[in-house]
Formats: sequence, C-alpha cells, structure tokens
Amino acid sequence: MGWPKATLPFGPELMLQRVARLVGGVVGPLVVVAAPQQELPPLPGEIQVVRDRHQGRGPLEGLYAGLEALQDRADAAFATGCDVPLLVPQFVRVILERLGDCQIAVPVDGEFHYPLAAVYRTNVVPEIQSLLAADRLRPVWLFDRVRTRRVSVEELLAADPDLQTLANLNQPADYLAALQRAGFDVPPEVRRALGL
Repeated sequence: MGWPKATLPFGPELMLQRVARLVGGVVGPLVVVAAPQQELPPLPGEIQVVRDRHQGRGPLEGLYAGLEALQDRADAAFATGCDVPLLVPQFVRVILERLGDCQIAVPVDGEFHYPLAAVYRTNVVPEIQSLLAADRLRPVWLFDRVRTRRVSVEELLAADPDLQTLANLNQPADYLAALQRAGFDVPPEVRRALGL
C-alpha cells in the first residue's frame, strides 16, 4: 500500500479506528492483534491490544493471539482485518447468527474462504496452537479440523449487498475507491506518500 493500513486516514478517523468502531457497535469486548513492532493509532481504552508471538505467520497467528485473549470473556469472536473500512455491521450480525452449534462460521465464495470475516468460538485455541506448532498456517486446515459452517456469500447479500465487508484494501486504487464510495477526500499528505 505504501502506508501502514491501520493508520490510513479515512474521513475523520484512521482506518483501524473506523473498523473498531463499526465492529464495536455489534460485538464486544474488542481485541486488536498487531505484529510485534507494529505501531497503532490511538484506540479507546476498553480495547485490548495483544501482539503476535511470531511475526509473519499469517492470520492463524493473529487468530491465536486474539482468541486466547478473549477466552475468559467471550464464547465466540468475529475476526476481521483493519483494512475493511466499508464493513457493514449487519454482515457481522448475520454471520454470528450462522454460527449455531458450530465452532466456526466462515464466508465462502466457491472454494475461497474468508478467514478474516468469520466467527470463531474461543475454544478452538488448542486446535490453532496445534496447527501453528506443526507449521500448518493455512486457515482452511483449521476449518477442516473443527465443526465449521461454510456460509455462501449469497446468504450474506441481504445484509451486505455489495459484500463490502469482504473487500479489503490492498492497493492504493482500492483505498481511493473506498474513500470515494464513502464520500471522503484523499488527504494531501497521503496523496503525496502514495504517489497519487
């Protein structure tokens, strides 16, 4: 992206602040998982920040840290990235409802899974720990080990017609399109830093 995603300006907020506010309107408590040395923007005091134990091990490492931190305070957690500023709170409600008696509810589009738009019971921590110890870092291996409800994206369209909750921002063009869709301008300092 050319700028740390968590601190990208998005209207009156920074990206992580916005996503935390949107998710916090539906679920709580909130835990933010960051890389060991990652700088984060200021967050409300009730949001707990935890760090990956090992850098560069993908979403399972972050899920492990976040779910472990929530084990004593929540039965299940919605997991998302910091780069989904157009997240739709109703999407979160619907995917939570789909969990039922399963351990995970994950959106799928054909064979593609969205591990960072899914709900996980906190009791999957030992399974994640086992996968990490075996260096099996793909989330789909977790989905195959525990009771997982695969929720087709079609089931989520009523809550999020454009599936914006699944649209993470990876390129400057993605960021610009999301800002435009939300009705915000690109701050001049970001425009210069991203070469726009």
